[in-house]
Amino acid sequence: MQSHAKVVIVGGGMMGVGLSYHLAEEGWTDVLLIEKGELTSGSTWHAAGQCPSFIGNYSMAKIHHYSNTLYPRLEELTGHPTGWHGCGGIRLATTPEEVDWFRHVAGFAANVGFQMEIIGPDRIRELNPWLDTDGILAGAHTTMDGHVDPASACNAMAAGARQLGATIVRRNRVTGINRLPSGEFEVVTEQGNVICEHVVNAGGCYAREVGAWLGVDTPITNMEHQYLVTEPLEEFKGTDVELPVMRDPATAGYYRQEQKAGLVGIYEHHGAKEAWAARGGWPEWESENELFEGDLDRIAPWLEKALERMPIFAEAGIKRIINGAIPHTPDGNPLVGPAHGVRNFWQCCGSSIGIAQGAGCGKYLAQWMVHGDAEINMASVDPRRFGGYADADYTRAKSFDDYHNMFETPLPGREIHAGRPSRVTPLYERLKEKGAVYTEVYGWERPKYFAPAGFVEKLQYRRNNTFDLVAAECRAVRERVGIMDLSSFAKFDVSGPGAEALLDRLTANRLPKKPGGICLTHVLSDGGRIEGEWTITRLADDRFYVLSGAGAERQALDHLRLAAGDDVTIANLTDDYGMLVVAGPKAREVLAPLTDADLSNAAFRWLSGQEITIAGVPVRALRVNYVGELGWELHAPMAALARLYDAIWASGEAHGIADFGVHAVNSLRMEKGYRGFGSELTNEITLIEAGCARFYAPDKGDFRGRDSTEAVRERGIVTQLAYGEVAANDCDIHGGEAVMQGDRVVGVCTSGGYGHATGKSLTFAYVEPGLREGLEVVILGERRAFSCLDEAAWDPTNARQKA
Repeated sequence: MQSHAKVVIVGGGMMGVGLSYHLAEEGWTDVLLIEKGELTSGSTWHAAGQCPSFIGNYSMAKIHHYSNTLYPRLEELTGHPTGWHGCGGIRLATTPEEVDWFRHVAGFAANVGFQMEIIGPDRIRELNPWLDTDGILAGAHTTMDGHVDPASACNAMAAGARQLGATIVRRNRVTGINRLPSGEFEVVTEQGNVICEHVVNAGGCYAREVGAWLGVDTPITNMEHQYLVTEPLEEFKGTDVELPVMRDPATAGYYRQEQKAGLVGIYEHHGAKEAWAARGGWPEWESENELFEGDLDRIAPWLEKALERMPIFAEAGIKRIINGAIPHTPDGNPLVGPAHGVRNFWQCCGSSIGIAQGAGCGKYLAQWMVHGDAEINMASVDPRRFGGYADADYTRAKSFDDYHNMFETPLPGREIHAGRPSRVTPLYERLKEKGAVYTEVYGWERPKYFAPAGFVEKLQYRRNNTFDLVAAECRAVRERVGIMDLSSFAKFDVSGPGAEALLDRLTANRLPKKPGGICLTHVLSDGGRIEGEWTITRLADDRFYVLSGAGAERQALDHLRLAAGDDVTIANLTDDYGMLVVAGPKAREVLAPLTDADLSNAAFRWLSGQEITIAGVPVRALRVNYVGELGWELHAPMAALARLYDAIWASGEAHGIADFGVHAVNSLRMEKGYRGFGSELTNEITLIEAGCARFYAPDKGDFRGRDSTEAVRERGIVTQLAYGEVAANDCDIHGGEAVMQGDRVVGVCTSGGYGHATGKSLTFAYVEPGLREGLEVVILGERRAFSCLDEAAWDPTNARQKA
């Protein structure tokens, strides 16, 4: 076996093989994949092989679609069969809310590229004459997907990888990975050691052990999943047309034709079992091709419902039961991207539907590794979307919930309570008593809105019963003053003689020159794509306070720590400091009696920060906010946050102070035309395309991504961000909706919301450059006019913030 390689991939299932194929396709042929058994001998070989197009996450839909377009042509490309069955699929809906979800997904299907139509019971029976359609309202029929023989498809991709120059070694067990002083890795195997620049954890069910060798958390739980195959059915023997794969939330599973037999897979709603539970969920490193004893009693309630839907299956005997381990992550998406804290260590694992995702994950991770960027938004699969809070107990609780609700319709507002609360502030219980309804962001509990006792949110895609509650919170901020616990921000002190030079190299905007200055700036990739958005306050000549969004805590730490020299100290203050937003035209009147600091415009200008005392609490007061009003962010020691809140509330009662949550923040920021990181600002986009040239200073000197951004300006952009008003009815933009001009799809919406102060439904969308007239967006199957705005719908001159 070779002793050196550019990349070593540990694991030879669909995810690892898919990556090796696409790395070689991208030009990195010095790739060595090492598999301890035979290829597919982990989870791949026993998978049912489903390849659905239908999925509610826009980026995941792109990953699935790529896989579904590669597998049908893989035999032609490699000369090896894949067992592709392009029979399509139908997901069933039994409630109006599920039908609306179908309409939402259909709205972005054209952008992604897969074919989908919503069909009624009669058409469903035409496609599957043996299905009992009682209670079914509609079906989401996707025609470009189906299922594949997992082992054949994986081996075909392996053959393609070899043909392109990659090397695959089987029957060689990796026993450890060491980081060398050079920054390279030493991969220790039974057949010798390999030195490489990059290592990829594609360990599947064994991924936790692979990550642990380098001290990296890999938040997965291995779950037992069962499906059964029936004896051959007479009804299938005389037909050449294969049934679509049926997916049925009511039966918690899927069922389809398997040759001339039936196949039924179940995700039980409760009582699921962790694989290798006696070992803490860790499989033996020596095991391979492992199956568990079938347990029909565990899945019986849902299996009975499936057999009621397909009565012909009930008449057939069971030929075999397959019960194998499949990894699940806390949110159900795979782990694809850089591991936190270790340069050039990558994750490509954690996929619970790895056959459908293997090729797509491999393609986009290969782009990221080779070029520094992927062409799709990778935020929903980036392993760093989980932090240290995602310990074994949290991961297990969330993964069980993901398994139990595998076929749950993900309606807006649905909260997953498993594993919660994890990260809370001292205000958590107090705000809960005041009616705070919480959502979870990066483990933090964050108020969504405040509701009266006994309130239950009606989950649906259309405006629901939270509409008036959020409107009242928005009015309070626009007309009086609001207060919000937004402690979830990632917060860092960056100090030392090299601090300014480090931040200047990493970010695109000019840093503030004087203490107290604040700038909004962005971290770019080498290719000029947006990798982070930071607010930086200069506290002293050699000390900066850096803020980032909650979900980007580990990404920001990686940017800072991996680029810092010995002359820079980086302190993560995220858990040490809380933060209250106090905003609204009465904000100064509320805060002034509580501090000796001068809060006037002359003494405390907009976009500046000071270290002051409020109500006896030391505070880093920043005159910025995300809602577009006079106000401050007050960053205070977490232990004193409740005392600070109480003092502000008492002072604000005479001014009509009100609590508000992130739903109101979204409404208010949409009115101000503020772009969101992760929606408008992603790794797909440059600052020029995002309309953020004012935050870009190419003449300040060299910084990461500068040359690539300049190249974009010179050659011209391929997409541009548009902001405007939608002639909505009872549903606002959620993100992913297609933008149309006539019969052409010309763009995609990224986020939206109703502006309660302006009475406008607003959205951001990326569209073809130069397009402004005749645009429409597709909302739940209806085309609605989209009118571009040249300025913010609310206070375009920022007069209120400067008040």
